Amino acid sequence: MTSIRDKTVLVTGASSGIGLATARRLADRGYRVVAAARRKDRLAALAGEFAGRVHALALDVRDHAAVSAAMDALPSKFASIDVLVNNAGLGRGSGPVQEGQFEDWMEMVDTNIKGLLNVLHAVLPGMAARKRGHIVNMSSIAATQAYPGSNVYGGTKGFVHVLSKNLRTDLAGSGIRVTDIQPGAVATEFTRVRLGGDDAHGTSVYEGYRALTGEDIAEVVEFAIGVPDHVNISSIEVMPTDQAAAGFIMGGPTD
Repeated sequence: MTSIRDKTVLVTGASSGIGLATARRLADRGYRVVAAARRKDRLAALAGEFAGRVHALALDVRDHAAVSAAMDALPSKFASIDVLVNNAGLGRGSGPVQEGQFEDWMEMVDTNIKGLLNVLHAVLPGMAARKRGHIVNMSSIAATQAYPGSNVYGGTKGFVHVLSKNLRTDLAGSGIRVTDIQPGAVATEFTRVRLGGDDAHGTSVYEGYRALTGEDIAEVVEFAIGVPDHVNISSIEVMPTDQAAAGFIMGGPTD
């Protein structure tokens, strides 16, 4: 089994929320981390926390050519990606599908589906050649549970969920593991972005119960990639104790 200090992890969407928490946690545990996102200032701050252990990579995963070029140009210390955390993604809009904006739909498809595929296409061949690796895809409970307003967002996450299953079948015997993580309600910037920057509404979504945090999901990622190499955690649904199903919060505050 390869030691943690010999492993390099690529985390997309690493400038906030789950991605930032994951990059920070894994770097703190001794992994080498390539932190990829569009916001250079936040990446620089993260790299400053972990000098020599985090490589900041300004990248828009929607740009296939840029993703390929960036992977080819990684410093030798970070060039062999052992773990890919496909976390970059977003939601746009929360209304019924008949009121949806086409531009919002395409942004979600371009980021949540095409962006994930762009990174996978650039990283997977190297894993296959080395006969080892781990792909962690961040989907959502929206991938398997319908709720009002999920529509296209849920469809994009459903793609991630089913792709993860199909990757497992194609990669069986290759030494490459695949994990699909499906978070429930996580208190991050995600909801504010989804609601068009409405901070008040975005905050109110998490009132009255204890939501998950980015750090909670980062801990799950660390667990999934840390089990012995012959063990594959195929799928994990992670919910707040107060949340029983997508879109429905049961119970009250737990602290």
